[in-house]
Amino acid sequence: MFIPLHDANQLRHIKRQYVTLGIIALNVFAWLATSLGGADFAQATVIGLGYIPSVAYDIAYLPPELELVPAPLTYVTYAFLHADLLHLGGNMLFLWVFGDNIEDALGHVRFLIFYLACAIAGAAFHGMVVPESQSPLIGASGAVAGIVAAYLVLHPRVKLWVLAFARIPLRVPAWTALALWILYQFAMFGLDHENQVSWAAHIGGVLAGAVLVVILRRKNVPLLDKRIQTPKAAKLENEIAPQDVEPHAPRPWGR
Repeated sequence: MFIPLHDANQLRHIKRQYVTLGIIALNVFAWLATSLGGADFAQATVIGLGYIPSVAYDIAYLPPELELVPAPLTYVTYAFLHADLLHLGGNMLFLWVFGDNIEDALGHVRFLIFYLACAIAGAAFHGMVVPESQSPLIGASGAVAGIVAAYLVLHPRVKLWVLAFARIPLRVPAWTALALWILYQFAMFGLDHENQVSWAAHIGGVLAGAVLVVILRRKNVPLLDKRIQTPKAAKLENEIAPQDVEPHAPRPWGR
């Protein structure tokens, strides 16, 4: 639907989005490692680290040589693997544009918890929808969907530069683009049952992100771009209230 390019939203609580940058670096490293390791290595990595619902639900079992991590860990490891450069680039672009402001609102540690929890929620909902699937789920889409939902909850009025339909540059309020993106995920979940995209993982991430950002955000971070008035500001307003200001002397008519 759209490609995010830039948001006019400065950081307020942190100097640098270290966790966001670290996650992007780890995703790029994982893609390079699997890509340069050859087709067999890439396939083994996807099977061993991807989230496979039937394995998670003990319906099917992997050969011992492909059990790279315990099955519960694949609820997280799958989110750091990508099928190709386009898959990786799309997710990392969303993470780059929106992740820094969510990290700013939550703090470094809580943002990492938030990101991993959204990834887990994406895999969990995908598994609930297709519990017998033997196809590995990979990609950061579930976690990124959580970030999109969190951004909508915190900053719906911020202006975004986007490429609509990958061609038309537009400057729009965040709620316009992000709300449409989220509605599109739900629509495709109900309509598209043949595509290889896991819309269920996106929805799981969206639901988790919308809830967790309210719980994990800093106390002084408002929702929906509302302004929080500090006690100092309120005191200053009271000191210059209209009733406390002496009226000006009336000016005579005429010249």
